[in-house]
Amino acid sequence: MAGVNLREQSMDLTVKVLKLCEGITSHRSLVIRLEQAVTDIGANIHEASYAYGGAEQVAQWKEAVKYCYETEYWLELFVNAEMVDKDEAKTLYYLCSALRNTLASNIAMAKEL
Repeated sequence: MAGVNLREQSMDLTVKVLKLCEGITSHRSLVIRLEQAVTDIGANIHEASYAYGGAEQVAQWKEAVKYCYETEYWLELFVNAEMVDKDEAKTLYYLCSALRNTLASNIAMAKEL
């Protein structure tokens, strides 16, 4: 059940970040990095759903956490560089942080099993 929620959360975040990126016309190389980071979150979560075992699933979730941190970095940079609206980025940052926390919780629970 948690896997479905993670997949839905990551898809929602990814779609919203991609829509944000459509409006950024400068610094395309940085925009590409943000797009790659946010799509890697979802890709790792999706791949974790089909893992052969718990250890593989946890490894994929850990990778997704790493890309959450990277996504948060790019969002913060874009705000500081005044490339995106602060309020819109803040919402996306919050969604990313919530997803990262859910992943961390799932990782901790999996380690207890």
